[in-house]
Amino acid sequence: MRYQVRAQLRNLDGIVASEISSLPNVTVLVGDLYISPPTRSSPTLDPPTTKLNEPLIRDLFRGAQLAFINTTFWGDEYAIGCALADAAAAVGVEHYIYSSMPDYSAQSPSWPSLPLWSAKYAVEKYIQSKLPSLRTTFLYTGIYNNNFTSLPYPLFCMALQPDGSFEWQAPFHPDVPLPWLDAEHDVGPAVLQLIKDGPPLLSSPARRIPLAFELLSPRQACAAFARGVGRPVRYKQNPKIEIKVKIPRGYKDQLVALEKVYALGGPDGRRQPPYFGEHELERKVPDEALKLWEGYRGLEEYAREVFPLEEAANDLYYDFTKPTARKSTHIYEMNELILAEHEAHRRHNTKRCSKLARGFRTYKHESFRKISDEYLAH
Repeated sequence: MRYQVRAQLRNLDGIVASEISSLPNVTVLVGDLYISPPTRSSPTLDPPTTKLNEPLIRDLFRGAQLAFINTTFWGDEYAIGCALADAAAAVGVEHYIYSSMPDYSAQSPSWPSLPLWSAKYAVEKYIQSKLPSLRTTFLYTGIYNNNFTSLPYPLFCMALQPDGSFEWQAPFHPDVPLPWLDAEHDVGPAVLQLIKDGPPLLSSPARRIPLAFELLSPRQACAAFARGVGRPVRYKQNPKIEIKVKIPRGYKDQLVALEKVYALGGPDGRRQPPYFGEHELERKVPDEALKLWEGYRGLEEYAREVFPLEEAANDLYYDFTKPTARKSTHIYEMNELILAEHEAHRRHNTKRCSKLARGFRTYKHESFRKISDEYLAH
């Protein structure tokens, strides 16, 4: 069966938006789900609470039979999430698939809420209590494999070391398993199978599915990553999440809350909340996901086949063919120059950029091009 898809995008910038908008069976509606005040030109880092874009929301669901909804924190996520569900119920959507996450404080008052998750959970509760006729499946997604990057982003920075190895620092307990998911590879097939399976019965309890295909502790995740990239990868538990680049305030609040969550219990990881908030959901990983899609891409495969390509897209190149210590050092120095160049551009420091560019050209010679070309050819 060929579906006619209607998608909402905030804008058409970027590769993903261009790809989606070019598909023959996809109609793209461009615009925010909230209306920005006229005094704000762009919601770049800190979007204000605004009123809903009701005409766009109505257009999204006009004539729709199925819906997959994944909201973001741009605008009032709770208000937007409720409005989307209301609109779906109003037109009689047959199966509503909503990407939710837990509110830890709802499970235990001593557990802090994660602000970017608690709004999703509140929408889930709204749907269950106010829209009982809207047949809904709630998806809880694991940690995305492609969160990892050697760029200095917080929480999932896989930092390249001078000896050619990688180090990941995060507040997670080193030996407590976490759920993992390759969002780019596996969410689509899983949601498609949910659509084919049909909606839950109205008489049945709410259907909640933990979408994750691996349960790996941080140490196990690093071991899988090391097998993929062919280099040592070490995990270092750090209760403080380092923030080295500008991030939206909402995400910063999320990171502060994460530090509090994973400080609970100290060295006793059993006293920390399960990632999905409930042990019942955690015990269903990966069986529930595998019922939907067996062709998943694990963390080791991601590290071997995708991570080098994503790094190359950021102008970061590695030799994955048993590099010498000298070559590893050169690549490390080259990547450090690239990162510094990115930071200088961000700060609009023209003089600094010019100096870095000269240094960068010293390292970006033909051997590094050959390394990346040979890897891409395979």
